[in-house]
Amino acid sequence: MAKIKISSKVEQREWEALQALARESNQSISGMLSEAVGEYVARKRLRPEVMDHLEDSMDENEELGKLLAQ
Repeated sequence: MAKIKISSKVEQREWEALQALARESNQSISGMLSEAVGEYVARKRLRPEVMDHLEDSMDENEELGKLLAQ
């Protein structure tokens, strides 16, 4: 897929945190930003009722989740 160049502004603290994460995970910032944008768009496109159902299910099964996490 073709890549395009973008320009934006972010808080310095957030930029430094992203740089540190990129170094720690041995990834490029460009790749991390592409992944983050893709995940954000996918999350925002989910129907609100699906998210409501997911949140309800998580609330109802909180104890089970804690047990499985052990």
